[in-house]
Amino acid sequence: MCGISGFVGGDWSSTAAVRDTVSRMGRSLDHRGPDRTDGWIDADNLVAFSHNRLSILDLSPAGDQPMTSASGRFVIVYNGEIYNHSTIRDELAAASLAVNWRGHSDTETLLAAIEAWGVRGAVERCTGMFAFALWDRSERTLTLVRDRLGEKPLYYGRQGGADSPFLFGSEVKALAQHPQFEADIDRRSLTLLLRYNNVPAPFSIYRGIHKLLPGTILTLRSSGAEPEIEHYWSAAEVAQSGVRNRLELGEEEAIDQLERLLETSIGQQMIADVPLGAFLSGGVDSSAVVALMQKLSSRPVRTFSIGFVEKDYNEADHAKAIAGHLGTDHTELYVAPAQARDVIPSLPKIYDEPFADSSQIPTHLVSMLAHQQVKVALSGDGGDEIFGGYNRYLYTGQLWGKIAALPKPLRSVAARAITSIPASAWTSFGNRAGGFLPRIARARVLGEKLHKGASLLSSNSVSDLYTAMVSQWRDPASVVIGGTEPATAATDGSDTLAGLSDVERMMALDLAGYLPDDILVKVDRAAMAVSLETRVPFLDHNVVEFAWRLPVDFRIRNGETKWILRQLLYRHVPRQLIERPKMGFGIPIGAWLRGPLRDWAEALLDERRLREEGYFHPEPIRRLWKAHLDGGVDEQHRLWIILMFQQWLEHAQQRTRLDVPLAAAS
Repeated sequence: MCGISGFVGGDWSSTAAVRDTVSRMGRSLDHRGPDRTDGWIDADNLVAFSHNRLSILDLSPAGDQPMTSASGRFVIVYNGEIYNHSTIRDELAAASLAVNWRGHSDTETLLAAIEAWGVRGAVERCTGMFAFALWDRSERTLTLVRDRLGEKPLYYGRQGGADSPFLFGSEVKALAQHPQFEADIDRRSLTLLLRYNNVPAPFSIYRGIHKLLPGTILTLRSSGAEPEIEHYWSAAEVAQSGVRNRLELGEEEAIDQLERLLETSIGQQMIADVPLGAFLSGGVDSSAVVALMQKLSSRPVRTFSIGFVEKDYNEADHAKAIAGHLGTDHTELYVAPAQARDVIPSLPKIYDEPFADSSQIPTHLVSMLAHQQVKVALSGDGGDEIFGGYNRYLYTGQLWGKIAALPKPLRSVAARAITSIPASAWTSFGNRAGGFLPRIARARVLGEKLHKGASLLSSNSVSDLYTAMVSQWRDPASVVIGGTEPATAATDGSDTLAGLSDVERMMALDLAGYLPDDILVKVDRAAMAVSLETRVPFLDHNVVEFAWRLPVDFRIRNGETKWILRQLLYRHVPRQLIERPKMGFGIPIGAWLRGPLRDWAEALLDERRLREEGYFHPEPIRRLWKAHLDGGVDEQHRLWIILMFQQWLEHAQQRTRLDVPLAAAS
């Protein structure tokens, strides 16, 4: 995993100025690739590339970038791993396409594949995570490519007219080093942040800067032209194709096939020339990954987990029990609340854009722990989206038909009745009732879930239902001054998922949106901040495509999520070590905001400050803050979004862009 950046076109006053600019862009991404930073310039065509290398495969100089193809036609800067690159080399040999290999890096393999089959032909053969920029010296075109599921980030944009430079980079902080970068906040993106707690692709927090969508190829045919974008893989198309072409497999046969696919994916992702391990939370997904890693390994796999002294948020005991059963080399760290809170000031630097999934904090902490021993860590992310792990799928499958059949006025009355009781009182009741209630009603955030569920009673359709379930602020445009909300895949009203059931529609939207925009952003930035490469075996596209061809009840059955994955896991880990309520990777932000973080939050939410900055209407935020402090409701999620933007804004206003790389600024 590495960092890439560069630009095409613009005003090149001197080659020395260009070298200084591309050097600063590279230095801003040192955390993504601390082993080597280098650049490449084509002054005749106004092209500049920078690459930061985190050496994982072929640690020799033969793997250094920017790299030129054997013919000299192509130059590439590349971030990621192509896990089947040795198979691609075999395919090149079988096609009598002789290559004089200089080393054994996947970058060299990718360049040879592009020379043989073109960009699209090459990437369609690749299994892995990647984002790269390619300059074609013959055609004088720039090509940007992002992997199918969006594991690796890639930003791009031109903020002026046709004479302005076209910028790209792994993180916005690299683009911000260019002297013609304009840090104008896009209020549409700010509005989306309040709904989703992230800025979803293709938007970014800055005007004129975009995120390349997963599974797409961007081609810039001249420095002043509009970029052309095409899909080479689409989550929506995979979902629809899977539904049309169901597999007819018995249960054991389906489990066997899934195990073979996951063993292939995990086996490929365990290849590295540096120490490797895995995150282990003790949940279904990470436990399945570690179980198969241990099955494939001749020595104990290194596993890492963190625990919290707050009992309701601690999963370390579960992870330790599973590690003991599997025989891994396990490391755990119990984090004091103060340690977790100490991460908060660094979040604007780590995430670059405002980002408000509070599990970013424990994710960064476990990355710091793993980095002390390994350079690569496998994770269980993606299992929920692929195998139906979220409770919203259960709610929809079990309740939506019944809710929709009720008259809407009656639903509204029920919703008011639920919300008339404070969320804290519902949670307290659930704790006291204990074993008399269903498992789902004994969650630590029962009241929060009931209040959120009450708002779902007013939904008119499954699309409305999904939007309500994934929304934090329900009317964000009313909070952002001058805010308007652009359509996203979840709200544009188009029927791109025709033929899918209600639950499958939600899963497809999560796969295309929530997964790359929230989960994968969280993991990538948290780990790369400490120069740790993360790999996600569930996101091998062969596994994803197989899962979508399974009937729904292989994923969700009799009120149980991830049914087929659980059956596979029970082959390796006793059921009693796994069966427990889903916790998530949370921390007690709500309680901290009433306690040790109260002064910090109060300063950021100060009414006069909000008015002077001019991004938010202060009144709804101050009402929310007061209600939270009073203790009747837990508004941590909506408040955390505002706080993360406020802290990011403060950081953005203080940094010195021209003299200090953004990664080092405070």
